[in-house]
Amino acid sequence: MAVSQAIPITRHPYADGSYKKMLIDGQWVDAASGKKFETHNPATGELLATVAEGDAEDINRAVAAARRAFEGPWSKVKPFERQNLLLKLADLVEKNFEELSQLDTLDMGAPISRTRGTRLRVLGMLRYYAGQATALHGETIENSLPGEIFSYTLKEPVGVVGAIIPWNSPLTASVWKIGPAIATGCTVVLKPAEEAPLRLAELCMEAGIPPGVVNVVPGYGETAGAALSSHSGVDKVAFTGSHVTGQAIVRASAGNLKRVSLELGGKSPDIVFADADLDAAVPGAAMAVFANSGQICSAGTRLFVEHKIYDEFVGRVAEFGKKLQVGNGLDPNTQIGPLVSAEQMKRVSGYLSIGQQEGAKALTGGTPLTEGALSKGYFVAPTVFANVQDNMRIAQEEIFGPVISAISFKDTDELIARANATTFGLGSGVWTTNVSKAHQVAKSLRAGSVWVNCYQAMDPAVPFGGYKMSGYGRESGKQHLEEYLNVKAVWIKTG
Repeated sequence: MAVSQAIPITRHPYADGSYKKMLIDGQWVDAASGKKFETHNPATGELLATVAEGDAEDINRAVAAARRAFEGPWSKVKPFERQNLLLKLADLVEKNFEELSQLDTLDMGAPISRTRGTRLRVLGMLRYYAGQATALHGETIENSLPGEIFSYTLKEPVGVVGAIIPWNSPLTASVWKIGPAIATGCTVVLKPAEEAPLRLAELCMEAGIPPGVVNVVPGYGETAGAALSSHSGVDKVAFTGSHVTGQAIVRASAGNLKRVSLELGGKSPDIVFADADLDAAVPGAAMAVFANSGQICSAGTRLFVEHKIYDEFVGRVAEFGKKLQVGNGLDPNTQIGPLVSAEQMKRVSGYLSIGQQEGAKALTGGTPLTEGALSKGYFVAPTVFANVQDNMRIAQEEIFGPVISAISFKDTDELIARANATTFGLGSGVWTTNVSKAHQVAKSLRAGSVWVNCYQAMDPAVPFGGYKMSGYGRESGKQHLEEYLNVKAVWIKTG
């Protein structure tokens, strides 16, 4: 493992230590309580900004604004106008993308190469949703009732959407919620954890999106998030985060039976057969976990390797991990950045200890990095655990850090049963040159996405979501927009 040299931090125009307000009804306002919270660069501990801390009263104000917009002027905006607004927003995001990518890196520590690399995806989502805005329609249905009765359906916006996003990809997560809301004619109250989505909200205003359509209330989950998920004025909650919080949101939604879509965590199996192209599978399997320091819900953290190549393959993955450059995300040479916070580093460090206590062997890593240029940040060495058994906690629980649990298997039937023996079902990977085997395993895995000879491929037109405790509903694709629409049946007797 190499350590990237720390580089001087130049002040970012939106992360200069200043105070950021929340956006409600087109106005930048303080929290009703006057409370604020600080956000820090996880690579250096440096103060990025002080942000207005929303709570239940601020959520009330934001939901009321979203309701007024939804039932008022926004309801009369035509699909092509919503399309144009999203295209304008996409153009502004493209124009300001370098700033936005730097802000994401400062917020969560991800290497600048990674945040810059989301460009096509972010712009693609905005333009895909723009295209879908004019393609939403009901259908005429030939019914079997006697007489002349005409029947058809309408697709209508569900209403006010409460969107709660995580900290591990602020810009992408924000677009994933705001884009379909605008395309379908909904309004949205976004609850982020940091200031990056506030910059996107500025661009929404610059694009001409009317007041109240997009509101942003930063704050903590137990206050602002809880108030949003239980609010009787919210028609739908779109949540990305942990399964524990997802369960709480489902319970909170019962008051008015609001619609809920959940994109939750995972403990995804990444499967390498002996006939795989190992030169491609080694970096593919490694970065399926080490990318973003393992802080990706669908990371392939359970690495199943056929026993005939287990020692060779896992050893090569460990060597790959040792050579990765760890450091400040703004350094263009950095491949692995910090974890997002001291709390997250403590959590991951706890699992490193648990793994070794359970009998797993750390072939590389296994410790936090607390010396030299990394001493002020929240860094953990890329870790590969060998000799992992299915019942170990590191093989069953989501760690959300750069930790691979390598598990041996002998035959395909045994493999499928073990790969599916988890409460989660978000992502999965298969590495093989045998086409029949690839199709067989892909069909058998209980997961929302199966990547064959690749990992984490994403496209705005392709749905993404989970089975089991990884949630329900889909992000991206036509299925995503359906989550924001109601279907109304209309019957007309014409005879």
